[in-house]
Amino acid sequence: MKKIGVVFSLGLSLLLLTACGKIGDSTTTGSNAAKNSSSGYQTTGQNSDSEYEGVIKNGKYLTSKARGVGVAQNSDNILNLKSFEAGLTQLSKDQFSTDSYVFREGQLLSSATVEKWLDRKSKDNPEGLNPVDNGQKDANKRNPMYVQQLEEQNYMKQKDGKLTLAGITIGIGMNTKDYYEKEKYGATFTTTISKEKMIQEGQAAAAKVLARLRNTDGVPANIPILIGMYQQASNDSLVGGSFYAYTVSKSGNTISSWKDVNVKSYVLPSTSTAAVPNDNDETSFESFKKQVQNFFPNLAGVTAQGQYEDKSLRGLRVNITTQFYSETEITSFTQFIAQSAKTYLPSGIPIDITVKGSDGTIQSFLAKKAKDSSYYTHVFSSY
Repeated sequence: MKKIGVVFSLGLSLLLLTACGKIGDSTTTGSNAAKNSSSGYQTTGQNSDSEYEGVIKNGKYLTSKARGVGVAQNSDNILNLKSFEAGLTQLSKDQFSTDSYVFREGQLLSSATVEKWLDRKSKDNPEGLNPVDNGQKDANKRNPMYVQQLEEQNYMKQKDGKLTLAGITIGIGMNTKDYYEKEKYGATFTTTISKEKMIQEGQAAAAKVLARLRNTDGVPANIPILIGMYQQASNDSLVGGSFYAYTVSKSGNTISSWKDVNVKSYVLPSTSTAAVPNDNDETSFESFKKQVQNFFPNLAGVTAQGQYEDKSLRGLRVNITTQFYSETEITSFTQFIAQSAKTYLPSGIPIDITVKGSDGTIQSFLAKKAKDSSYYTHVFSSY
């Protein structure tokens, strides 16, 4: 049985939400912080039209009933969880607009339910989405674990001071590599799963999940349910996985068709086995990296994650590790990065740049939106 534990942590979905704004069960609007209420729901409000309002109940953020399961499932590569949650929310925005729906963490599936579904099917667990253990230890003979993670998101409508469930999103993470031990605490072995088999098993799991959701208490008969299929990255990957398909069920238990998702993340500088789709982006980043590394001799590394849709770069997240000691060095370096990024990195896309010390402490942060030409900068200092 796969080790599954509930780890208490803040999911990325919470980072998408803001802490002030209008109250869902009153007529209060504006920038006042959400007030506590002894009953009913409130909403967090929005700092950006591109993000969802979240749900507050009795003055506290309403967390997922399966909170933490995804963290436990991705303990060997937390980037899988981050890419999974961010990508799932992005898929949902195309179906459930941020100006019409309120985001609520999943309240239909409990931790116990998700854990059972992610486990193997057996006499004691007939609901397992993964195949029975055939007792084989050889990588090519054993039944691998195909389904790695599962997450539920709820999308609500506000009317007459009440929140009503109006949409559901389910993300299903699939393995192309299943890691296992032949004996407890022994060496780790790998079963490789073909993409064709991953897709086949994923569609079968999605059909079961849809049917179960339709029979869940509190789920209206004709509520739209979006199911997104995600390919997990390997444990040693420097980027998370990516969504490869989705479907929307308006009603009923049958999935009629799937739509492909052509979004994938790459590491920069790219490797020979995972070259970025556009050579110009590689050249631009290499020029930026060289410029930055020439500023001071004690730089440990300059890397980036680039997200592509087909062959077009949609966004870039740069990580720079330093061995600077003084605040003046960090300030000067941050200013230099802003100018170098403006000169060498691609325009017309959102870019984040994080500068960290060798101990992992964030020293400064730079960012720009797609429409911006200059970077916002912030140096983390002390009084």
